[in-house]
Amino acid sequence: MKKLIKDLKKEILKGKVFIYPTDTIYGLGCDATNVEAVNRIKKIKGRDKDKPLSVIAPSLEWIKDNLIIEEGLNLDKYLPGAYTLILKKKNFDFLKHISSNDSIGVRIPLHEVTGEIQKAGVPFITTSVNLSGEPFLVKLEELKPEIKKGVDYIIESKTELSGKPSTLIINGKEVERR
Repeated sequence: MKKLIKDLKKEILKGKVFIYPTDTIYGLGCDATNVEAVNRIKKIKGRDKDKPLSVIAPSLEWIKDNLIIEEGLNLDKYLPGAYTLILKKKNFDFLKHISSNDSIGVRIPLHEVTGEIQKAGVPFITTSVNLSGEPFLVKLEELKPEIKKGVDYIIESKTELSGKPSTLIINGKEVERR
């Protein structure tokens, strides 16, 4: 794992696809600006191409530069942490291959791997490691072989993951996932 973490930025920018730990569950991710890599993730998951994906933001500044922060929304209250904020894009066409509507989900998980991912300086896809509609993963032993063969790297967590998906923040309010 040490070598991978050292080369993580380079591998992200090359368009590689990763399984990685977050503060909640295992994620499946890649450089969100790389359309080909994003399409690989959708194919691995068997996900509808029009269903939006969320990203790990490279920084709070990136969020402020590209997304509209509703008045009264304190980013520091939620990020880093086990939250996904659904925010409006400043430019409708921004990351349109990730979210074809006017909003996008954004996270900064509270996990050491997140800091390494952020060093790439690009938004990074964050979606659960599972086939669409199936349960998410908190243990790599449960990883389906068809998912495993579709990724380039797997980063194992040193700590146990909470197993509770991130809480959604929509219009400044917490919304429980169903």
